[in-house]
Amino acid sequence: MSKTEPNIIDDVAFKDALGERYLAYAMSTITSRSLPDVRDGLKPVHRRLLYAMLQLRLDPKSGFKKCARVVGDVIGKYHPHGDTAVYDTMVRLAQNFAVRYPLVDGQGNFGSIDGDNAAAMRYTEARLTDVAMALMERINEDTVDFRDTYDGEDSEPVVMPAGFPNLLANGSEGIAVGMATSIPPHNLGEICDALLKLIKSPNAKIETLVASMPGPDFPTGGVIVESEESLLKTYSEGRGSIRIRAKWEKEELSHGLYQIVVTEIPYQVQKSKLIEKIADLYRAKKLPLLGNISDESAEDMRIVLEPKSRTVDPEVLMESLFKVTDLESRFNMNLNVLTAGNVPKVLDLREVLQAYLDHRHDVLVRRTKWRLDKIARRVEILEGLLVAYLNLDEVIRIIREEDEPKQVMMKQFSLSDVQVEAILNMRLRQLRKLEEVEIKAEHKELKEEEKGLKALLKDEGLRWSAISDEVKELRKRFGQKTELGARRTQFGDAPDPSKVISIEAFVEKEPITVVVSQLGWVRAFKGHFDNLPDLKFKEGDGPKFQLKAKTTDKLIIFATDGRFYTLPCDKLPRGKGHGEPIRLMVDLEQKDEPISIRVHDAERKLLVASDIGKGFLVDEKDVVAQTRNGKQVLNPGKGKALLCVPAEGDHVAVIGSNRKMLVFPLDQLPPMKRGQGVGLQKYKGATLSDAKVFNLEDGLEWDIGDRTRHEEDLKPWLGNRASVGKLPPVGFPRTNKFHSE
Repeated sequence: MSKTEPNIIDDVAFKDALGERYLAYAMSTITSRSLPDVRDGLKPVHRRLLYAMLQLRLDPKSGFKKCARVVGDVIGKYHPHGDTAVYDTMVRLAQNFAVRYPLVDGQGNFGSIDGDNAAAMRYTEARLTDVAMALMERINEDTVDFRDTYDGEDSEPVVMPAGFPNLLANGSEGIAVGMATSIPPHNLGEICDALLKLIKSPNAKIETLVASMPGPDFPTGGVIVESEESLLKTYSEGRGSIRIRAKWEKEELSHGLYQIVVTEIPYQVQKSKLIEKIADLYRAKKLPLLGNISDESAEDMRIVLEPKSRTVDPEVLMESLFKVTDLESRFNMNLNVLTAGNVPKVLDLREVLQAYLDHRHDVLVRRTKWRLDKIARRVEILEGLLVAYLNLDEVIRIIREEDEPKQVMMKQFSLSDVQVEAILNMRLRQLRKLEEVEIKAEHKELKEEEKGLKALLKDEGLRWSAISDEVKELRKRFGQKTELGARRTQFGDAPDPSKVISIEAFVEKEPITVVVSQLGWVRAFKGHFDNLPDLKFKEGDGPKFQLKAKTTDKLIIFATDGRFYTLPCDKLPRGKGHGEPIRLMVDLEQKDEPISIRVHDAERKLLVASDIGKGFLVDEKDVVAQTRNGKQVLNPGKGKALLCVPAEGDHVAVIGSNRKMLVFPLDQLPPMKRGQGVGLQKYKGATLSDAKVFNLEDGLEWDIGDRTRHEEDLKPWLGNRASVGKLPPVGFPRTNKFHSE
């Protein structure tokens, strides 16, 4: 670098450079990859694929072409990305179980609802469908803007004319940076009905529009089980959850038996994975009402479910399956789209429909102006030809005798350059009388068309009437009365929350006695026993907990790590042998031990505390864990969880390792759902030994061996929470425990 050459390197803070580049990446992802355009419902890769197929003349009436040829054109001319991404897009647009109105007509193996992949692109062939042609109709009539392709050698449409409302009809899904979109497919006939209502009443309320298109129409059918109020709220806000269930029917068999046949499953659920999940749950004994499952599907779906016995109610069986399998799923709708200004925004239903109509209005105006320009050019030529017919002999003379016939004719007949060029380019056969008559007829017809088009541009009412006619024609082509447009997804009653059947309702209710050993082995014996005869343990082990329960109950286990673990009683190993270690049933670490085990009571409160003397009250309904990992409730800090006792009473008695006892009102303890808690007793070089909740009026009891001692006068020990306390009553156990172990 010479001394006179300026320094072109700028020092930029790494944070600023990274932020600037990430913002550019985020905007590119949002606007050029993940979010669809509200006008045509397409992302750039879809738009480029369809346009490339149109340029290859792959219309529905033509033959198929290899997908590899199409993908090559797309990535070579319009979309410089990986061929796999383009082919995957093409495959999805051809799958009638993934797209409500397929835009690609595929020939060959394009995958299945079981999750099978499509064949390689060199084996499959494709062409456009009628729907895709409607989407791109009149694209060559200046209806939309074009821009240069990535290499500047060609041009591509910025947006499609969208003669088909693709955004709502086929839906869209995508994840961008910091935002996402998830739009379900809808029935075209219903969309058209809503569009016609909005054209007629531009200020129509969303309630009116939802009355015309009450909910999604998924390609795989199914049953929507959402209330009308919930769906209206979803379409009003542009966000919401829509619950879909499989469609099923009961088939009667001989001898009073029956089976259930599932004929339609929720959208985006793979049949093979669904059956595999149901089979896994069946083997894990989590579907006690199901006897067997088999797949008898051919072209039509047929999943057969056999009940455990003929006495099982089919409704109850299906509810049990809906609760734990993908026979019921949710579609989380998010109408996040790119508006006409390329700005991402969540729209409500009316705004989406209006944006589509505004686009169609712009398309109508642009193609009308384009047509007027074409007519003007043609009329100009026709008028020049008519002048030539009226002065045919003179025209022939000028052409034969003059050196510059073009200039002479322009001056003599007051013709334009275009008109004279048309006259000079006429063939001799066009000089016949019949040709003159046809030109006059064409001229008259074009002038009438021009008059109508000019009137259309001047009158907005006429334009909306024309758009309304287009919508009606579209409804006639693809509406509910056609095979493609018939509604597939039905509507069902939303389940009553008060009548939802829990899994516990399917478990046979039996009394059991649960035994937990000192080393953490658990087993259950059928029946209730105070003393179990011949109870055997492994060498070095012995009994620790024994409690009566039912198979429909849950065990709540509190451990030294401050976590609560939950075990359903019907899943406990039976009494034969030594049982199973609790650690294999929940994720309890080796360094931690169970402190207490009790039968779950949702109405009860518990006092939990750590050995550093801190604790709080917690509702037992809030400690139930949904996973093997348990639920962290008490944070033991530098200590460890020490106790969990029922909070049944009005006072708390606590005693520390320093042999000081304190009694204070229960209402001084705060109710919490999670945390370290507050101080129960003040210590100096000591820890908490035990605590008990009791009624002050009844007095305090404690165990001494097999006997029970009782103290009614507790005034010496009454105080406030976090006080030091005093020595316990005479005769209190040296173990500093209220209950003997």
